[in-house]
Amino acid sequence: MSNKLFVGNLSFNTTENDLQDAFAAHGTVTETNLMMDRMTNRPRGFGFVTMSTAEEAQKAIAALNGAQLDGRALTVNVARPREERPAGGGGGRREFGGGSGGGGGRRERY
Repeated sequence: MSNKLFVGNLSFNTTENDLQDAFAAHGTVTETNLMMDRMTNRPRGFGFVTMSTAEEAQKAIAALNGAQLDGRALTVNVARPREERPAGGGGGRREFGGGSGGGGGRRERY
């Protein structure tokens, strides 16, 4: 088991120090990372906590999953590796050409 934990359902008022304090009661915290929105620079409501051992991580999950922090019931589980996503992204599919009806739009070239 990994010793890196995902912590979800965080209040937007929760700080990395709050996470550190909550998890330190269950073992040695080696790192806390609160995810921030790039555009607004506000918390996104989740983060990651790394414990020093897998046993301490398991203790923290047992103690804090569902526990209240800043008025919110935490979701705590083992962090999964980040999924690879295609570059770019955003928005839906774009059609070319006019709008309604009439078979217009794209031209296929052969």
